[in-house]
Amino acid sequence: MKRIGWASVIAVFLALSAFAYGMLSARSRPVAETTPPSSTRDVAGHQTQGATPGEAPSTQAYREANDRMHREMAIAYTGDADVDFLRGMIAHHDGAVAMAKIAVEHGEAADVENLAREIIAAQEAEIIRMRILLARHEDAPLRGVRP
Repeated sequence: MKRIGWASVIAVFLALSAFAYGMLSARSRPVAETTPPSSTRDVAGHQTQGATPGEAPSTQAYREANDRMHREMAIAYTGDADVDFLRGMIAHHDGAVAMAKIAVEHGEAADVENLAREIIAAQEAEIIRMRILLARHEDAPLRGVRP
């Protein structure tokens, strides 16, 4: 029988805690007030620097988050499928968390906001777990590579 290390126990605990927090915070939130659809809102006064005229602040934020995620996913491959997977997925999950935070900040629909909060909690817990696994596997000798 395989022993479970303390790091794995802590990672599982953190994942469950983050998930529970996300579920509880979503349940206790009041329903959002009704606002006009984004196509009828005046976004000209709320543009972020470098935004295209008429572009919603959320669109600019999504573009920046997407660009950052793709830059960070462009990892230097090591030949170790496990390490490369973890490095790429950490960057991918960081991008998902950034996008979900934008949805929470700029969105209007309570159900979408609740989903975004759940995604934040779940992805952050998975990032912690992947960082722990990555630390373990980066120190391990490469498998399948001949000198």
